[in-house]
Amino acid sequence: MQLLIKNADIVNADSRYTADILCSGDTIARIDRGIVPPAGAEVIDAAGRPVFPGFIDPHTHIYLPFMGTFARDDYETGTKAALVGGTTTIFEMVCPKREMSHAEGFALWRRQAEGKACCDYSFHMGVTRFDAASADQLREIVAAGVSSFKVFLAYKGAFGVDDAELWRTLSLAEELGVVVTAHCENETLVAELQARLLAAGRTGTDAHHDSRPPAVETEGVSHLCSFAGLTGATVYVVHLSCREALEAAVAARERGVRVFVETLIQYLLLDKTWAERPGFEGAKYVMSPPLRDVANQDVLWHALAAGLIQTVATDHAPFDFASQKPLGRTDFTRIPNGIPAIEDRVTLLWTHGVRRGRLTPEQFVAVASTNAARIFGLWPRKGVIQPGGEADLVVWDPEYRGTIAARSQTQAVDYNAFEGMAIEGRPAVVTVRGQVAARDGVFCGTVGRGRFLRRPVGTHPGD
Repeated sequence: MQLLIKNADIVNADSRYTADILCSGDTIARIDRGIVPPAGAEVIDAAGRPVFPGFIDPHTHIYLPFMGTFARDDYETGTKAALVGGTTTIFEMVCPKREMSHAEGFALWRRQAEGKACCDYSFHMGVTRFDAASADQLREIVAAGVSSFKVFLAYKGAFGVDDAELWRTLSLAEELGVVVTAHCENETLVAELQARLLAAGRTGTDAHHDSRPPAVETEGVSHLCSFAGLTGATVYVVHLSCREALEAAVAARERGVRVFVETLIQYLLLDKTWAERPGFEGAKYVMSPPLRDVANQDVLWHALAAGLIQTVATDHAPFDFASQKPLGRTDFTRIPNGIPAIEDRVTLLWTHGVRRGRLTPEQFVAVASTNAARIFGLWPRKGVIQPGGEADLVVWDPEYRGTIAARSQTQAVDYNAFEGMAIEGRPAVVTVRGQVAARDGVFCGTVGRGRFLRRPVGTHPGD
């Protein structure tokens, strides 16, 4: 099967030019001006429209048993929503409970995706304990094509690891040449602050931020980077939310620690007042780390433009407001953490980044696609438009105007965290490995065509 995109305004992280893109099978076969359509090829005229490499969300939770319930999406609904929003590759966090072995967890998560995924996918393997069997099992998982781990410095007694386990995980990662992604909050401080707030009668959603203030996140980042510096491991701070934590990561980088930083679309657009809304409405916006003071938003936008933050993700974790968030109605510590965002990340980043002059189109591509591909071993297979790369492409409609609404979304959850927000531009055509998977906000691809992406390890992951 062949696909020809004519008159494309091709935008990569480091270049922009006009040409035709010929796709043959899964890959980009040729880029040139004036390509004559081969017999039988599908032709899309992209005149006047930018064409981007498929976007990559490096942090999602599609299958997530968490806080007594399960995230609402499955691999069919979650990856359909990703594609409608222009995301052609997702990374999911494998999060086995401590009593489950790494091998069992990896097999369980793979079963969730097989036959359902509509876009391509890979995993960060959660290390939720490190015992005598862990090293051998993790070696096998790396050999199967997973070149990144995930550790939690929060969620004491559930996913969280202690310092000895953190040391052993980072040491193994350095040996194998894989990246360790990390949720950075000090679990002891969180537990003590939660207990103090509950004892004081603060049970509502407004207390969530005060149980995990910036100092808690900052200590987690510093803690991770201290261990990374001593082991030589490459680390990646997920969902960084505030100025203080960013400063800790930048300081570590300046002293030689190999640390990458991710922020989330919600930290760029929402602030802590959203989680303080009355009538339990704030539960929709309870996540960890919490939404921060609005002053942090400019800090994060400037850091993206300056290259201090490398990626924008979602931490997509959809829990219904009507039936799941109320598990914590009388105790904020029991509210399932997270928001749905996989469908809206790219359009919001374009609207509030490129359209507002905060990011160039090239920077937009870098933070929403290329940098994740580089850090996690997919570049130049993904994250760039060039011959030989896989034909994941997004033809963008810059003239589209619309409003985000739960009633019209694809993700399987009963609310949208960005309800009522205007968007200025959206994907017109989205392809996955040369096949059209979404048009004008509607999925039209093949359920189950998504492929598990085997990734190589490297001496210096992220290069």
